[in-house]
Amino acid sequence: MHGGTYLNLPGVRLWYVDSGGEGIPLVLLHANTGTCEAWRNQIDFFSLEGFRVIAFDRRGWGKSLADPLTGVQPSSVAEDLGALADHLELSPFYLLGIAGGGFAALDFAAWRPECLRGLVISASNGQFNEPEMQAFCDRISIPGLTGNHELRRFLEVGVSYRAEDPKGFEQFVTIEHSARQINAPAQPMRTPNTFAKISTIQAKTLIMSGGADLLAPPALMHFWARHLSNASYVNILDAGHALNWERPKAFNEHVLCFLRSFD
Repeated sequence: MHGGTYLNLPGVRLWYVDSGGEGIPLVLLHANTGTCEAWRNQIDFFSLEGFRVIAFDRRGWGKSLADPLTGVQPSSVAEDLGALADHLELSPFYLLGIAGGGFAALDFAAWRPECLRGLVISASNGQFNEPEMQAFCDRISIPGLTGNHELRRFLEVGVSYRAEDPKGFEQFVTIEHSARQINAPAQPMRTPNTFAKISTIQAKTLIMSGGADLLAPPALMHFWARHLSNASYVNILDAGHALNWERPKAFNEHVLCFLRSFD
């Protein structure tokens, strides 16, 4: 994977990876359980396909360091992404967010639509404030498991992957354990995600789900994504929540097909 560097932005020393080159930018937003490291199977792949791939550790995650002397805390992921994109002078780019990164991707897409060529949301409940969405999430939660931090890893990664690749699962757990810095506050949405808000998003969007995902199953993603005006769907049947980590080949091929559809 390409090496990273720090960038001083308002309120944060942001750690980011940039493959460079003249290709169309593809920005990756990691999950609450991840950092840039979780994209190791995507950064090299998409850079070899000609894209300029950019990923960053969210404020309070991985190597990014909050700096209260230079800006407000904790700000929002969307605003940090906007500051990074402005600094790098990115042309309209593709944005891919998984799980918690999907929350922020929707937030950014509704805020700065002129920045986007296309949008990919994977394995994410979108963090909506709608009562019917909260009720849906309550119906699929697993008592004693969903809210248990020690057992959460068994929801983050599907059973097929755990059976097939125990070393890969150990690597995932290692990244998850070191992802969020101790006592780091969660960054809020710039504005709350609502169905009305995402209905304004005009960007062509790919919704990706895993058939074995117990946190954001296909039915849940269809439930909220029906409010997008230009969405298509892909379901990887035996994948769990960590879709890009568990099934990188299928994940990358579906995303690449979507990106090539803009040519």
